[in-house]
Amino acid sequence: MNEVIVAGHICIDIIPTLGDRKGGLEDIMVPGKLVNVGPAVTSTGGVVSNTGLALHRLGIPTELMGKVGDDIFGRAILELLRAYATSLAEGMIVVAGEHTSYTVTINPPEVDRIFLHYTGANDTFGADDVDYDKLTGARLFHFGYPPAMRRMFTNGGAEMELLFRRVKEKGLTTSLDMAKPDPASEAGQTDWVAFLEAVLPHVDIVLPTLDEILFMLDRPHYEQMVRRAGSADVVTLADGDLLARMAQRLMGMGVGIVMLKLGDQGMYLRTTSDQERLSNLGRCRLEDPESWVGREILAPCFQAEVAGTTGAGDTTVAGFLAALIAGLSPQAASTSAVAVGACSVEQPDATSGVPSWDQVQNRILRGWARREMSLNLTGWRWDQRSALWLGPNDQIGS
Repeated sequence: MNEVIVAGHICIDIIPTLGDRKGGLEDIMVPGKLVNVGPAVTSTGGVVSNTGLALHRLGIPTELMGKVGDDIFGRAILELLRAYATSLAEGMIVVAGEHTSYTVTINPPEVDRIFLHYTGANDTFGADDVDYDKLTGARLFHFGYPPAMRRMFTNGGAEMELLFRRVKEKGLTTSLDMAKPDPASEAGQTDWVAFLEAVLPHVDIVLPTLDEILFMLDRPHYEQMVRRAGSADVVTLADGDLLARMAQRLMGMGVGIVMLKLGDQGMYLRTTSDQERLSNLGRCRLEDPESWVGREILAPCFQAEVAGTTGAGDTTVAGFLAALIAGLSPQAASTSAVAVGACSVEQPDATSGVPSWDQVQNRILRGWARREMSLNLTGWRWDQRSALWLGPNDQIGS
């Protein structure tokens, strides 16, 4: 019996190996220039693959539900999934005549990556593509990347709202991950506030990146920060107050737990002060709901030899969801999340660096060092015992 269902966006990732090149993007993305690279790493990508396979590698029984075409990329995705376990390809939908999604990832050392992405068959994924009979016995349903799935974000998110409402009627705990749209695309012009207001009443846990949710909830502020930062990496200008405001707005729309991914700055956790809401998350019940009430925690990243950051956020989500299934405290869940993300970046692809759950926990227990943070955390306090920052809104403390 599967513990987790992971549904939504899936693609094939083609990642050229750039090796120890010293030049940045300005040295690579030059019109007319031939850039010699190494062998390409080819792997499945998207939330179904990245979060789903990471959960599988952590030892969590997981079902994958995504859509591909009957083309060479679709066959490659199914083959790659079967290499992990035959059962992982069984929930995939293959549609004749549709094209499979793919991403070319440019991942230079020491700078954020660039994605060249085609959404493909993900655009036609709808609520009826989920096999609800397979939800019987599962505890948690995780969906990811609706901004890269046209049918899920159009019409005010009606299809997404229908899907989550059906899943909640089955009694599962629900979680949602997002993706940042291309500002010039149809998704970039969508009313994401209306989307979230429709969908989040049926979602227990939401786990976007800070820049994704700032883009959706406060586009003018996002664009102002991009201009100040000189790039789309707005996390460099973030502070504790901004994190709290974004989380508060999301909780006001109905979710009980908010996790904001902060790239190499770690992850931010905020939970509702409504204990009844936390006691009624669905089948993935919190072991000690009282310890989750009104929490505000920031977990710094662990130190790692970075080979690539593709999928690091998705695997961080996998670590957090695995910790919930294991019944861990919010402190331990936050630590486990960034630990799995750190393991991920030690390989060029998203998931091959993710070890078993016990190996992750043993690495933490051996005193794995944390990275220093540069965020402005005025009013926060460092808890030495948990190696976490506790925010001014934290109602319990370590």
